Amino acid sequence: MHAMEPSCNMAWTVAAMGKWKREVIVMMLLLLISTTIAKEVRKAKGGRHRKRHSATGGQAIINGTSSNSSEAYCLSWRMAVEANNMRGWRTIPTECWRHVQGYMVGGQYYRDINLIIDQIYGYLDGVTPLGDGFDAWIFDVDDTCLSNLYYYRAKRFGCDPYNPTEFKTWASKGESPAIPAVLDLFNKLIQVGFKVILLTGRDQETLGEATVDNLLNQGFVGYERLIMRSPEYRGQSAVMYKSEIRRQIMEQGYRIWGNVGDQWSDLQGNFSGDRTFKFPNPMYFVP
Repeated sequence: MHAMEPSCNMAWTVAAMGKWKREVIVMMLLLLISTTIAKEVRKAKGGRHRKRHSATGGQAIINGTSSNSSEAYCLSWRMAVEANNMRGWRTIPTECWRHVQGYMVGGQYYRDINLIIDQIYGYLDGVTPLGDGFDAWIFDVDDTCLSNLYYYRAKRFGCDPYNPTEFKTWASKGESPAIPAVLDLFNKLIQVGFKVILLTGRDQETLGEATVDNLLNQGFVGYERLIMRSPEYRGQSAVMYKSEIRRQIMEQGYRIWGNVGDQWSDLQGNFSGDRTFKFPNPMYFVP
């Protein structure tokens, strides 16, 4: 009996090693199969997440994922517009029509404006006008004081190309409503002694009377002056035109404490003032 034990133990050991090798091989095969499957799944997902370039040259990819409704892309597109990283665009991307519509009429647009105006009031708390009649604030008119939302609603909130003739027809009616929070700010500034100067790119000859009436009817009363684009400034970019007008204003002795507009071109250039404040506007771009 004892003479046979080594042979039995050896046989058992060989058998056990054979079983272990088979298990290792099976595990390696399973690991290889699972790795291959995982790669194919990732590849398939990557294909689904890729989106062809839109009209603006961007892709609807956010942190490696995309939204089937393109909402994520449109949110990023609107952010890029407000950050002035998206320049020279003529229309909003077609896939962002509903996104911009929801933003403009769903309440967020006015909440954003109110937040900016809160910042203006905070700035005013630290400003002491000299009271000599030369403490000035500059305001743009279109979509800063007066809203053109009704007009752009018919233009799919900026999906349709800008038509200057059609816009002049709209502006000539003098039906643009005031942006309520801006009107309150306007009145507050006048109350505490600032001179409010309205500086707009609207054409003086064709829209002068209609603009004056529209502002009056909406409660913008008591401003220092309304400056519109005269023939000598036609063809100039908004940046060049408004920079030149601000230069003239400062040469007349005014101190520009604040400058408010919905376009970066309202605020860029020279003599922009002590502080600038931009209102959101994802519907159009003015160079």
